[in-house]
Amino acid sequence: MLFTFKPGRATGQVPFVCAVLAGMFLLVTIACKKDDRPGVKPGNGGPTPIQWKKPAHFPDPVYDISRNPLTREGVELGRFLFYDGILSRTNQIGCGTCHQQEAAFTHHGHELSHGVDDLLGTRNSPSIQNLAWNPSFFWDGGVHDLDLVPFNPIENPVEMDETVKNVIAKLQNTPLSAAKMPVNYPLMFERAFGDEQITSERMMKALSQFMLSLVSAGSRYDYFRQGDRSALSVKEQRGMAVFRAKCGSCHAGELFTDYSFRNNGLVPSGAGDEGRFGITANPADRYKFKVPSLRNVGLTAPYMHDGRYHSLQEVLDHYTDSIHPSATLDIQLIGPGEKRGISLTSAEKQSIISFLRSLSDEQFIREKQFSDPGVGTNF
Repeated sequence: MLFTFKPGRATGQVPFVCAVLAGMFLLVTIACKKDDRPGVKPGNGGPTPIQWKKPAHFPDPVYDISRNPLTREGVELGRFLFYDGILSRTNQIGCGTCHQQEAAFTHHGHELSHGVDDLLGTRNSPSIQNLAWNPSFFWDGGVHDLDLVPFNPIENPVEMDETVKNVIAKLQNTPLSAAKMPVNYPLMFERAFGDEQITSERMMKALSQFMLSLVSAGSRYDYFRQGDRSALSVKEQRGMAVFRAKCGSCHAGELFTDYSFRNNGLVPSGAGDEGRFGITANPADRYKFKVPSLRNVGLTAPYMHDGRYHSLQEVLDHYTDSIHPSATLDIQLIGPGEKRGISLTSAEKQSIISFLRSLSDEQFIREKQFSDPGVGTNF
């Protein structure tokens, strides 16, 4: 022992110097104690920047990263929010409910996604990948800023059926209210943004940071594009050539979409969904829907905006045999005379399907940094 302290003569109290040293020891003990609460990591003087990189063969992104620079803490906060049911009225439905990683962030096997109280919407959940390149969002393009996208599902009565105001209040109370594996969201916001203030802007930016990190560019097709000529089989390369000639006018470039809105000849559904027309009120946009990216398309069945087709074979059969005529039918599907659709032989269809399966990014759907952290608030 380095020091020996004796009680004070009059009162038996520890002398002042001892009290000071004891207090210092307590402070050091508190400061060094590891905080192992879920979502809480020791601070190091501010958020840790992440350099966001675009794949070399991709075009420049649309999203302005400079207005929402990615940080390790911001992406992690966004990941927790993405999977947490706290965003919904029932505290059970998170973004990850309808955007499941193993299905390239779609709702695999569901034609129409299920929201709170198992209510059904009218559309199939689109894939959440490569969103930095999207100039608009949702099947009808009703939102043009990624930071504003989460407002829609949160407040949609058949999706999350909550208000952003209520979500913020719940997030603020998480240290006290969470029943299982509590997440300290105020502290996570402090790590990501400098203080514990939780605002809708910060919440949306954190969600955007996580979604911006979901870049899929590791398929066999990508290896082929980067110089590995053995990455695709002869059949797949043949399918790529047919695809580019017959499908590439809409599913263009490295992202396999031109992000336009087109009427692809589907018979209108009983839900009365008129697509882009609901946003623009322009009759020329009736029954037009956004051209989806085909990356990971082998993993994202069912297909089309309402999930009506369950296989790639059905999709190609639609384009050759089932085009429904209408005033806004895309010109690419109007052939000579009475012929509508795309001319494909059975062999060409099979080669296209083989090529499309080469767009699956197995690393993307298994990346642990994109996965559910397994922590729920469960109020």
